[in-house]
Amino acid sequence: MASLRIERDGHILRVTLAKPERRNAFDAALIAELTEAFADVGDARAVLLEGDGPSFCAGADVEWQRASIDLSYEENVADAMRLFRMLEAIDACPAPVVCCVHGYALGGGSGLVACADVAVAWPDAMFGFTEVRLGIIPAVISPFVLPKIGASARRYFVTGERFDAIAALRIGLVSEVSEDAGERAESILRDILAGGPIAVREAKRLVRERPDGEATTHIAAARRTSDEGQDGLRAFLERRPPGWLETS
Repeated sequence: MASLRIERDGHILRVTLAKPERRNAFDAALIAELTEAFADVGDARAVLLEGDGPSFCAGADVEWQRASIDLSYEENVADAMRLFRMLEAIDACPAPVVCCVHGYALGGGSGLVACADVAVAWPDAMFGFTEVRLGIIPAVISPFVLPKIGASARRYFVTGERFDAIAALRIGLVSEVSEDAGERAESILRDILAGGPIAVREAKRLVRERPDGEATTHIAAARRTSDEGQDGLRAFLERRPPGWLETS
């Protein structure tokens, strides 16, 4: 893949935006490659998403935007749908996605961050939903951003202002800010790998689907009676590592 670097590191899939000369900005190729990368992560137990060069993702590529000016309404719908499918693939990835953010994460770059389960930012990270400055709006990324930042969108969507990592932490776009975000991301990945592989995926699905009432009792019973659940509970009582740690 020309715009991505994908590496399997044990149980971790490392996906790196690899267009540093363009600040990893979106174009049709990068959108297609990200969609493909997250459509099937196999048996990876966690995915790390980060960017090469001075920025995580500076939004839409200028040349891609220039080409979009002459698209018809129907072509714009198709173009937007490709972006939505990419974001949806990341958001719905069965394995937890950890994002490490530095430099610019603007427009669609902030949308990418919103799709991660855990986002760690370096102090220099700069965010923004800057679309209104171009006379457009962050419509396609909104289904993923709004659950993260809630009412704060009323300010940041309409002002288009840029905001720093501390503000992103305050509104919930990122999980934490660290002077060594890379190591914090690695620590979070280790925490994910400490959990049962199936349980971790099911826990992510639980958060996304939010079942209620009787459905949750059946989910809990299924996990407790599963091979993994039985092993984990017995390992705790017997003060031994569960099987998934012994085989890691």
